[in-house]
Amino acid sequence: MKLNFKKLAFSIIITFVIGSFFAILTDNSFYQDLVKPFELPAIVFPIVWSILYLLMGISLYIIMTSNDINKDNAIIVYFVQLIVNSLWTLFFFGKEWYLFSFFWIILLIMLVILMIYMFYKINKLAALINIPYLLWLIFAAYLNYMIYYLN
Repeated sequence: MKLNFKKLAFSIIITFVIGSFFAILTDNSFYQDLVKPFELPAIVFPIVWSILYLLMGISLYIIMTSNDINKDNAIIVYFVQLIVNSLWTLFFFGKEWYLFSFFWIILLIMLVILMIYMFYKINKLAALINIPYLLWLIFAAYLNYMIYYLN
């Protein structure tokens, strides 16, 4: 299969734009003052999310360029989970709704599991490169819950 650079660039850019939309619009300066179970250097988050969004965009490209008849449904689930992901930032940082955000991220984890399952049926690589995303979300859910509990 020949690489379509325009579709690849679109897949990556749209993932970054939607995924980080509310991160750009919300103030997270209060986060440093929250009681947390442990402290990660602030630089870790943008690095990790950049890697995850890149992998997610690549996986979207793989699915978009597939000839599988089920790809449209998988792409819909991809964008739904991406919007749910972006909204978590609004709820957690923008509104400071920690408990609601925890349940929201559980919803997100379920959607990502569904997405990975659907991707796996189309292309194994597209599914597997989303495993780090799922693991990070599980870690983020733990942090989210602990911030709710400790604050």
